[in-house]
Amino acid sequence: MILRPDLGIIAEHVAPGSRVLDIGCGDGGLMAALRNKGADARGLEIDGANVAAAVARGLSVVQGDADRDLADYPDRSFDYAVLSQTLQTTRAPDQVLGHLLRIGRRAFVSFPNFAHWRVRVSLLWGGRMPVTRLLPEGWYDTPNIHHLTVDDFRAFVRERGIVVEGAWFLAGAGRTGAATANLLAEHAVFLLRL
Repeated sequence: MILRPDLGIIAEHVAPGSRVLDIGCGDGGLMAALRNKGADARGLEIDGANVAAAVARGLSVVQGDADRDLADYPDRSFDYAVLSQTLQTTRAPDQVLGHLLRIGRRAFVSFPNFAHWRVRVSLLWGGRMPVTRLLPEGWYDTPNIHHLTVDDFRAFVRERGIVVEGAWFLAGAGRTGAATANLLAEHAVFLLRL
């Protein structure tokens, strides 16, 4: 199974045998890869069809909403809490991130970078919200309600004293450096802890 690039990075950096909660797990692709590493992976997913697909694969997934249901999880009940391509879709991303860092000893967060140069050019020259390969929905149909950038997220974690243990910046099939990430990265992956 080929994982999305951000999920591949997460799978590569989760220690074998870890307990993992994948919030917004989709059809369970990351969880299946982690299970192959001996991890005890659990999932929370809002979309019923994705929950059914994950359960059909033999994965432990419950239907739920990150904005409402993370408060029910006990502190430090997982080694890793994962929120991949979901932060920008939550109503209260600051609270969701707080729950991630409370529930997991470490948290992986990945998100699309809305400051990528293609997005900037689209706004500058077209004057309209961009529709790109990685952001394919129109402004009226997108699940993305918070448009954050790499630099926004860096400032967010710095202001809250959150430790960044690792950061990876994806540009197409490759990676870009930290210094140019806000302009050149299409997606970012951060590994965080308190």
